[in-house]
Amino acid sequence: MFELFLGMRYLKAKRKQAFISVITVISALGVMVGVMALVIVLSVMNGFRADLMSKILGVNSHLLVLSYGGAFKEYESVAEKVRKIDDVVALTPFIYSQVMVNHSGNVSGAILRGIDPKSAGKVVSIGPMIKEGSLSSLETRKDGLPAIIIGTELAKRTGAYPGDMLSLVSPEGKLTPLGRAPNTRKYMVTAVFDSGMYEYDASMVFVSLKEAQDFLGLGERVTGLEAKVNDVYKSDLIAKAVQEKLGYPYWTKDWKMMNRSFFAALKLEKLTMFIILSMIVLVGALNIISTLVMVVMEKTRDVAILRAMGASARSIMSIFMIHGLLVGIVGTLAGLISGLGLCHLLAKYKFISMPSDIYNISTLPVRVEFGDVGFVALAAVIISFLATLYPSWHASRLNPVEALRYE
Repeated sequence: MFELFLGMRYLKAKRKQAFISVITVISALGVMVGVMALVIVLSVMNGFRADLMSKILGVNSHLLVLSYGGAFKEYESVAEKVRKIDDVVALTPFIYSQVMVNHSGNVSGAILRGIDPKSAGKVVSIGPMIKEGSLSSLETRKDGLPAIIIGTELAKRTGAYPGDMLSLVSPEGKLTPLGRAPNTRKYMVTAVFDSGMYEYDASMVFVSLKEAQDFLGLGERVTGLEAKVNDVYKSDLIAKAVQEKLGYPYWTKDWKMMNRSFFAALKLEKLTMFIILSMIVLVGALNIISTLVMVVMEKTRDVAILRAMGASARSIMSIFMIHGLLVGIVGTLAGLISGLGLCHLLAKYKFISMPSDIYNISTLPVRVEFGDVGFVALAAVIISFLATLYPSWHASRLNPVEALRYE
């Protein structure tokens, strides 16, 4: 293929064509920077999404089974029906309520989660999040007080740490001869958890299921059931199957539904960033056009001689298309290598820190998905290829007689 030979040969500019060589390098650098930026940004956004998913699903379950009538008593029989569905891995009952936390005059709103310490660890990853103490401490009593586990940020806000006593105030209250009064109970902090999500660490407390039932006056009732499924990405389909099996008055919602707007915003942002950063690749492609135009002007005599020797217009067009495409491929490969290298350094050394109270993460997460990398490389090569069409077509249309008339 003499077209490939000449296309590669024209990349090696002679001394008098040094300016064209500089523009060729700039074109390749433009493509490289665009591809590198795309790989890094998309990998960071994938890492951000995966990190948030792991933290959200660490505290929350894949699937919730609730009742339109509120708290219900027959949760064990409901759990037996749900367990018969193949995709459901584990189940645990839970209680959910809003409370006030008070420690030495430091008051803060919080979410009370009543859980079964024996089965909760099979559904949600609470155990690994506990930094001081253990999940099993919820089943014990210290100094005659029931145990409670609080988040690290809530501990900082109220000044309550393991071994300290705090009070919970339920807004539902209890009936007294003077009317309904707030229900207050003292607890002993036995453990502190750190989920990595500021929202959860600053507003969530855990007590045992029986203690939550007693404190809130629910008797044997629970708010609902939490379920773990075998495929987290099919949780919506499994939730539909569970609801069809249970029927009214029970209903289900999965983690996708609970965080739908959040992950939809992440997906839209990822698409937007891809479109914006593709403009950098487009700038490199425009440089490829200018480079090829000048190469065509420089090689007009060569083109005329080739045409006179019998080269077809298609062959001439192929020469310059190969020339421009090689510039784009070199820039793309350089961008992929540099982008993946920087992603590796970011993932290994984590040298970029972020305020966790704003972004819910302390370091910049990176997750390389090779589907995205392949799509970026393909898009860069296609853009580079399209940039070669007009200059190459123009070269193939040169009239050899006019080109050689004054030689």
